[in-house]
Amino acid sequence: MADFGFNEHHQNEVINYMHFARSKRALRLKTIDSCFQDLKDSRLMEETYTVDEVSDMLDGLQVLVHGEVEMELINTAHTNVLLLRQLFSQAEKFYLRLQTDISELENRELLDQVAEFEKTDFKANSKEISRLQEDNDKLKARLRTLESQAMSALDDKSKAERALKELQKSQGDQQSAIHAQEITNLEGTVAAMQADFEKTLNANVASQKDLQDCLVSAKHDLLRVQEQLSLAEKELEKKFQQTAAYRNMKEILTKKNEQIKDLRKRLQRYESDE
Repeated sequence: MADFGFNEHHQNEVINYMHFARSKRALRLKTIDSCFQDLKDSRLMEETYTVDEVSDMLDGLQVLVHGEVEMELINTAHTNVLLLRQLFSQAEKFYLRLQTDISELENRELLDQVAEFEKTDFKANSKEISRLQEDNDKLKARLRTLESQAMSALDDKSKAERALKELQKSQGDQQSAIHAQEITNLEGTVAAMQADFEKTLNANVASQKDLQDCLVSAKHDLLRVQEQLSLAEKELEKKFQQTAAYRNMKEILTKKNEQIKDLRKRLQRYESDE
């Protein structure tokens, strides 16, 4: 591309456009190939055909190919117009006026140079693609190895999980048996404690009844003793009143009372005289 006098940036732009055009061309060629393949799959079902049948099939194929080629040529022309639009728009920003020589588009020498460049670029790309393909194959091989190792690891993991589940199940059965025995022992202990509690409760009830009986008897004895004590006090008072000392004391108290009454009367008279 140096023969065209482009700098590196413009050279890369041309390469990008050629890659774009090549991909569009390859896509359109695949479409045309599919037209022929569809004809083979849908129409060529018999061993022999008449001239009219062959002519009809070729006419139909001609219409399809003509349409595809025409569409591609129109699309290529429109694409070139869009490319020129970008170039002209950028030039107008700097007040430039670009000119094109249409006759140069059919310059066979220049066209051959472009074809040679495309071929060279294609070979370089093919080498790069081959290298990338080789790297890709290596990566695929490495990936298959890793997948194999991963599958082996998963298989080992599955085996370990199954073994763990079996071990847990075995331990679970043993634990269940131990828990069942412990529950049985606890139930026996609770039953014995309940029996002792009921026995103790019955004994306490009997003891309480005895205490209540004793309390009632004690209350009766207390009432009887209080009654006897009251009778004894009354008897003692009666006997005390019959003694000489009691009679003398009573006479003295009677005299003292009469003296007090006399003094009160005299005091009242004295106060009235004043």
